[in-house]
Amino acid sequence: MAKLMKDNKAVKMLKAAEEGGYGIIGVVSYNLETITAVVRAAEKKRSPAQILLFPWALHYSPLLIHLAAAACSTATVPIALHMDHAQSEEEIIAAAEYPFDSIMVDMSHYEKEDNLEKTERITKMLHEKGIATEAEPGRINGGEDGVKDTGDLEGLLTTKEEAALFVATGIDFLAPAFGNIHGNYWGVENIKLEFDRLEKIREATDGKAQLVLHGTNTFPDATMQSCIKGGMTRCNVNELVLHTYSKYVAENTGKVPLTELMSKGTDLIQELVEYQMDVMGSSGKA
Repeated sequence: MAKLMKDNKAVKMLKAAEEGGYGIIGVVSYNLETITAVVRAAEKKRSPAQILLFPWALHYSPLLIHLAAAACSTATVPIALHMDHAQSEEEIIAAAEYPFDSIMVDMSHYEKEDNLEKTERITKMLHEKGIATEAEPGRINGGEDGVKDTGDLEGLLTTKEEAALFVATGIDFLAPAFGNIHGNYWGVENIKLEFDRLEKIREATDGKAQLVLHGTNTFPDATMQSCIKGGMTRCNVNELVLHTYSKYVAENTGKVPLTELMSKGTDLIQELVEYQMDVMGSSGKA
């Protein structure tokens, strides 16, 4: 099992990012345009990257998963495939049958004791298949397209004690709650991150698990870079690289040929993914 995990693409990628002091972009992907844009951007910038799918893909069509897996395996730079926010054991078992490099065991909607028990048990199961795991100690508030909204649950900030407990379950990556939220912050002025808390969490992980960042919508460049300096290795992005695409599609659907809509839309996503690779410092690191 140790060798399986040592050779895991996501583990190698995020350990290298931690050692190199840069971030790896993790792009939430819903369609061909996004997946194509990630590959093109990664190859152009010679940057590692990760394609993130939500469990929605399992229910929508396995074809999307196969598409993303093929994109990762045929790219000329390292691109890992990650299942983000798998919130039920059934979804995780189903996802494990596909070529995911890592799966987020998101049991944050359970009480802490249950979260820990489920995380440890499922992590062991996934490690036996060579799949890395991620967990969320505490609870990151909010929701986004494809993720269950936890707005009706109290957001719980991660403590250093919790971080240590979760690392002890054997997880590979830890997604802390330190003021970050899923979805919309409704203004940059509402982004209130506790970097002193993040520092304590990083100390508690003691290099045994890499930190990953959730909730980056509307992040200014300096905020993203401060998170990476604080130890974040994979930085999940959604609206940050999709907003110009969404605007273009909304304004041009039915007005231009579908092929043009797809091609231009892909270019718009690629442009922002490349930009974020530069911000995160991963360009040229592949």
